[in-house]
Amino acid sequence: MNKEQFIALGLSEDLAEKAATASADELKGFVPKARFDEVNEAKKQAEGSIAERDKQIADLGKTAGLSEEFKKQIETLQGENKAAKEQYEADMKELRLNTALKLSLSGQVHDPDIVAGLLDKTKIELNEDGSVKAGLEDQVKALSESKAFLFVQKEESKPAFKGATPAEAGGGGNPPSDPKGYDAGKSLAEQRNQGGSGK
Repeated sequence: MNKEQFIALGLSEDLAEKAATASADELKGFVPKARFDEVNEAKKQAEGSIAERDKQIADLGKTAGLSEEFKKQIETLQGENKAAKEQYEADMKELRLNTALKLSLSGQVHDPDIVAGLLDKTKIELNEDGSVKAGLEDQVKALSESKAFLFVQKEESKPAFKGATPAEAGGGGNPPSDPKGYDAGKSLAEQRNQGGSGK
């Protein structure tokens, strides 16, 4: 602020002059907004020019001036990058397929990993959401017939024992509570000698 502005605020002339001087000293380190905008715009243009120059150098490097050794290194790196990308995509596809198989087989088999290992994964197709689209049902059906022990048996298909129970066959069961002629106070041998019916 200048002296007149301070006087307009109600300061005396002497105080207004001191305040104006202090204000001017304080503002010496500041850059006017117009100058800031100008410098900022120049910076943006410089960054754009550098980016354009880098692109031109890269383009120039592709076409001329590179040594054969440098070109071979670039080609090697490009090949390695391409192979790494393909490997990553294959690993992700395999992971997605294995996850879909485990979810589909869960509850049907004892060990989804073992059953998934027995399937021909090249015949299995997935939907966009990661669920199995086709190729699994026929393979699982064939496996359930040839290797039924891998699959969880349903309640109604548990084997039932056939034949009579031990009690119906006349054996086992509990002995009669009071057989005729049996005396609990005498031994079996004594009762036989006396003609008891404890046989």
